[in-house]
Amino acid sequence: MSSRPTFIGAVEIGTSKITVLVGEYTGRELAIIGHGECSSRGIIKGTVVDYKAASESTHSALEQAERDAGERIELVFLAQTGGHLEGFYNEAAVNVKAADNMIDRDDIRTVCELARSKELPEGRMVVHHIRRPFRVDGRLVPTSPENLVGQRLEVGYWTVHGQEQRLADNIHVIRGFNLEVRELVLSSLASGHMVTTPEERQNGVLAVDIGAGTTDYVLYRDGVPHTTGVVPVGGTHLTNDLSIGLRLTEGQAEKLKLRFGRAFVNPKDKGEKVWLDGNFAIGDRQFPRHAIEQITAARTWELLEVVRKKLGNAFSPETCAAGVVLTGGTAKLSGIAEVAAKVFGVPAHLGETPTWVAENLRDPGYHTALGLLYYGVNAQSDRVIANRRNAGWLGNIKRLFANT
Repeated sequence: MSSRPTFIGAVEIGTSKITVLVGEYTGRELAIIGHGECSSRGIIKGTVVDYKAASESTHSALEQAERDAGERIELVFLAQTGGHLEGFYNEAAVNVKAADNMIDRDDIRTVCELARSKELPEGRMVVHHIRRPFRVDGRLVPTSPENLVGQRLEVGYWTVHGQEQRLADNIHVIRGFNLEVRELVLSSLASGHMVTTPEERQNGVLAVDIGAGTTDYVLYRDGVPHTTGVVPVGGTHLTNDLSIGLRLTEGQAEKLKLRFGRAFVNPKDKGEKVWLDGNFAIGDRQFPRHAIEQITAARTWELLEVVRKKLGNAFSPETCAAGVVLTGGTAKLSGIAEVAAKVFGVPAHLGETPTWVAENLRDPGYHTALGLLYYGVNAQSDRVIANRRNAGWLGNIKRLFANT
């Protein structure tokens, strides 16, 4: 007799749109059975600024997804982005206590607890503890060090944390639809895992997710997330630049960006004129293609440079052999992979959607939501992201509920 399937909801509350996917998981297979989408309201750079508007648009997307699936979502994995999210690295070491120097579970538990024990400032909450590989007497151990022999055991964690109130706001939006938020998941981890392969993550790869209001990135080394970050700049900033520079409405600027924007200035386009369709009040207008490219190229280069600078010494071409993978809606900007290759000094390409995904979801803008479903299915068996299905994590979620 087959077990009852679980219906998982993946929710991404973005600056430009709310995306909800419903996955049916049988314990062996995952099928996407529902999709809902709605333009965002009350969200700026991944942050809820108008609860009522954000709730209405999110609930509309959730209703669409459940109607499409014909099932009620049982638990939600909610993507997190925003400039309030930060990360730090902390490591610890212990001397192996056994007389024969054989490492046991107590040694592993002790060193992990020590590495995760750094206190956060008041008003901050942990979103992820991401474990890096263990070291035994300085030697990298990619799997569990249990039963290995050594004198010194070391481990480090990259800890992602955010403002408690902002996390509570996001949870409260979902809770208003009478749904359980099982986990908060960093957007870059969701999209990054979706567009990179195990081999790329082992060799070192940087995944950059350029959304409408934010750019999220994750650097993988030795098969695991090494460093993450968020830049509060995205595709809407290119639109705003065009709007100001060419004296257009945001809607008109968005159309120009999508049709004629480029991440670099193409000399062949100099002298070319392009048309923007008008309306009954304002007729069609003509613009130099070169001027559009100058504006979009300047902002794109600046954005990628900011990511490079924020990574600091964590990134180097030598430790990022698999290069850069770009995803998110703004990754569709013409020429952006070529520009990324110049900024980071490694090969760059656009992330691909897995072949099992339906045609209507085969777009970079859905990679985060797709990655959330993958995360939801694999969270319990994931050995890298610390298991938070314990009293501490659930206690944090309940505490956030109490604050909303």
